[in-house]
Amino acid sequence: MNKILITVLSFLLLQAGTAIAQKQAPPEGSAPKDFRLPAKQDFDLANGLSASMVPYGEIPKVTVGIIVQAGNVHEGEKENGLADIVGNLLQEGTATRNARQLAEKVAHMGGSLYVSVGPNQTAVYGSALSEYGPELVRLMADLLQNPAFPESEVERVKNDFKRQMNLARQQPGTQAQVKFMSVLYPNHPYGRALPTDAMIEGFTLEQVRNFYNTHYGADRTNVYVAGKFDGGAMKEAITASLNDWEKGPAPQIAVAKPVTKGEMLVIDRPGAPQSTIVFGLPVVDPAHPDYMPLRITNSLLGGSFGSRITRNIREDKGYTYSPYSTLAARYRVGDWSQVADVTTEHTGNSLREIVNEINRLSKEPPSKEELEGIKNYEAGLFVLRNSTPGGIIGQLNFLELHGLPESFLTNQVQNIMAITPQQVQQTAQKYIRPKDMTLVVVGDRKQIDSQLKTFQGNLKKNPL
Repeated sequence: MNKILITVLSFLLLQAGTAIAQKQAPPEGSAPKDFRLPAKQDFDLANGLSASMVPYGEIPKVTVGIIVQAGNVHEGEKENGLADIVGNLLQEGTATRNARQLAEKVAHMGGSLYVSVGPNQTAVYGSALSEYGPELVRLMADLLQNPAFPESEVERVKNDFKRQMNLARQQPGTQAQVKFMSVLYPNHPYGRALPTDAMIEGFTLEQVRNFYNTHYGADRTNVYVAGKFDGGAMKEAITASLNDWEKGPAPQIAVAKPVTKGEMLVIDRPGAPQSTIVFGLPVVDPAHPDYMPLRITNSLLGGSFGSRITRNIREDKGYTYSPYSTLAARYRVGDWSQVADVTTEHTGNSLREIVNEINRLSKEPPSKEELEGIKNYEAGLFVLRNSTPGGIIGQLNFLELHGLPESFLTNQVQNIMAITPQQVQQTAQKYIRPKDMTLVVVGDRKQIDSQLKTFQGNLKKNPL
């Protein structure tokens, strides 16, 4: 009797719970909306410097980015890493303030300041409470125009950089990426190796100053301001503190000529429990009409946590923990690659499944439901990227670097949502071609050689 009563009560509770759950089910989310760039003020100085100021948000802080077209692509053949040394030394102070005084001054403003060196640009980023915005601009302008490059700090900066490079060289992911880039960009700085200890040790203060004098200047510089600020005061600070900076060299980045090469390269790592895979090829840059469909195709295939390759070799097979594919936008060129650290014994199986997923997408378009999920994810991610002043600055700099119109941002959500399953299939067929991909594997050669030979043989039989 008690068992019957318990069963009946359990059933009634289950039914009640189901009814409550149905009543409390959250409503469906609204359709993604286009991004509206806040009204911004653009102006140019006589020396060629350009500035954009975007009021954004109500938090009383302002973010400033001063970005100079001077990066690793501007290094000479035996100067790998020189741009990084210059950027690191920039942070060591100006003619009137040393590094500690700079740090104390920025801390007094309730903010931060740092220098970041990339392949194409060097960026000085700063943030402060809104009331200190003009003072922050003047401080950053001083840093860029009057670097001290103190000789007393050169050896320490070089030693720190050597440690970073030595650590990077030990990482199988870095080894694979460097080799991959050397194949795709053999005659361009994008494809150069990491700097050696000897190369870094050989850099002189004269080289640092020459690089700065040759590649830094107003004509290569963009200033971005985003957050809550007094527009008149900020414009006055930018004009007063940067108007006298020498124009310097004209903007110039050598456009790479990527190589499509269907070959396999193996870097032996004896005893490695995992194999690191980079598998990809050159594709189009953000200015190309196919870029947006390619971005969605990448996200569906391997570029999101719910992507097909991730579900296959991570969730279903357990070959790897964190695979991902990436669509890299470089200057006027781009490349796509699938990256994964897979268990050594399943190196060949992982590659086979990656190709199977690529081929499946090339042969059959995704369902409307699957594609809608990916498009919503990409649209949401885009909105999140624009949710901070730093994100706004990043987006504006992306437009400037790649020569894109503002409509690339303002129409992006609608362009994403307009992509069809057939477009995704056609994009995969056109750009994601396994037979033309460069494959780099870092792993235990004794254990993976036979697996790779089998994979290569199968790829030649079914090249798609």
